[in-house]
Amino acid sequence: MIADAQRAETSDRTDDAELIRRSRDEPGVFAALFDRHAPELHRYVTRRLGDSMADDIVADTFLAAFGKRGRYDATRPDARPWLYGIAANLIGKHRRTEVRSYRALARTGVDEVAESYADRVDAEVTASAAHRELASALATLSGGDRDVLLLIAWADLSYDEVAHALGIPVGTVRSRLHRARKKTRAALGGADPTAIQEEADRG
Repeated sequence: MIADAQRAETSDRTDDAELIRRSRDEPGVFAALFDRHAPELHRYVTRRLGDSMADDIVADTFLAAFGKRGRYDATRPDARPWLYGIAANLIGKHRRTEVRSYRALARTGVDEVAESYADRVDAEVTASAAHRELASALATLSGGDRDVLLLIAWADLSYDEVAHALGIPVGTVRSRLHRARKKTRAALGGADPTAIQEEADRG
């Protein structure tokens, strides 16, 4: 209990870069980073691959991050882009599963991902986003374009953060997002696909 209280106190008042720096000498401190970011990352991965794979992807993300913490760029106080970048690489190994899921949704109208977890707000976001036409459009995007679109729409990262997450220039983020928006706008009746999260939050 004392360790949990200390971890919570450390997590509340310390930025991510400092936690990572301290974890190099005190590995247990890294757990505060997990507590801070794992729930949000889990929701994101669940939206992409379903609940059955999310636990493993999130665990592998933090395991990889722990192993790479010595190379973390300490000038970046927020570790989310770094963590989402690691997760994107892991998700990339399951692209066939993701595309197959979108194609099944486009064909049947049944969203197995949305039905695989019970969080009401997340289910509403997914349900509003993942109708047949959008699912079909998402399935046709390249992996890189889909990563950019969903990191902005579902992870709420900025262009700079997405660039950092994926290790690409901001200009590439913009061009990939432009392509992804162009392909998906029509499926959404002209709506901006990156506004899905925003609209759901207001609803």
